[in-house]
Amino acid sequence: MMKKTFQEDEKTLNKSITSSLNYPTQTAAFDNESSEVVNRFQGAMLGLAVGDCMGVPVEFKSPNTFEPVSDMIGGGSFDLKVGEWTDDTSTALCLAESLAEKGFNPVDQLERYLKWYREGYMSVTDVCFDIGNTTREALYRFEKSHEPYCGPKSERSAGNGSLMRLAPVPLFYISDPLLAIEKSGESSKTTHGHPLAVDACRYFGGLIAGALMGCSKAELLSPKFSPVPGYWDENQLKREIDEVASGSFKVKNPPEIAGRGYVVKCLEAALWAFYKSSSFKEGCLMAVNLGDDADTTGAVYGQIAGAYYGKNGIPENWISKLSKLDLIQFTMCNLLKKSMNIP
Repeated sequence: MMKKTFQEDEKTLNKSITSSLNYPTQTAAFDNESSEVVNRFQGAMLGLAVGDCMGVPVEFKSPNTFEPVSDMIGGGSFDLKVGEWTDDTSTALCLAESLAEKGFNPVDQLERYLKWYREGYMSVTDVCFDIGNTTREALYRFEKSHEPYCGPKSERSAGNGSLMRLAPVPLFYISDPLLAIEKSGESSKTTHGHPLAVDACRYFGGLIAGALMGCSKAELLSPKFSPVPGYWDENQLKREIDEVASGSFKVKNPPEIAGRGYVVKCLEAALWAFYKSSSFKEGCLMAVNLGDDADTTGAVYGQIAGAYYGKNGIPENWISKLSKLDLIQFTMCNLLKKSMNIP
């Protein structure tokens, strides 16, 4: 039933999109391209899930200690079936559903993350089998305080748990790149309050917004790209994120490039794979074969690459293998309709 609803909606959404977008024509390529907007929108969400799945078999494995991944095969530390995804996709679906139903509401976001943690809501296996330490700590705090921003700010809390789920925020604010940047940062603070995590989300949210606007790869990866001209001049990034935004990923290679849980290294690795590749498939394999936190490196890569190449650029045989694909599509479609104010 969900799949049918998604397919029927997809055929009619294009008719309503162009008039809903407020980008200036000189900075965006949306005129008469509503179908391409849908393609990019779907690509960001599906790319996240696909990248997550592709990294499953080599998560927690050190680089060069495993047979390189070449297809979606499952397995890994949690012995997942082919197409089953992890906490990256689960929390992204929670965030997408929250935005579609409540707008930007940090408390509601946390309530859904907590429901995932405690009850297995939006989990591919109906239980929470994997959660980062920083996210867990934030959810413990939320259970006690019910405050909207519970993300730890300690030195050891600069993880990638807010970056891995980010795509729904810039997708929700597809018609307003300024809000896409600012709300991306705010969305981090629910579980990850460290300034590096917040700034990684601000910068990456801007990249996804730019990709949705149809910017070229060269433009997206130019020093300190922003879909809002001059934004970083007045809203400066922390030094470590600024170095990535300035192009550190262009001059490094493994082992300097590493798929770690530290948000700076994760962002750098995902952008390295995007920069060095010429297709979604090539870059995704480069990202996940870094090992270590492979599923999240893949999920972060998948967001920007999916938004850039679009759904049509992701191997169909990878998309078709995704577990609970109907759920992903249904949630994605509702977010798209809400972001466009389509009944």
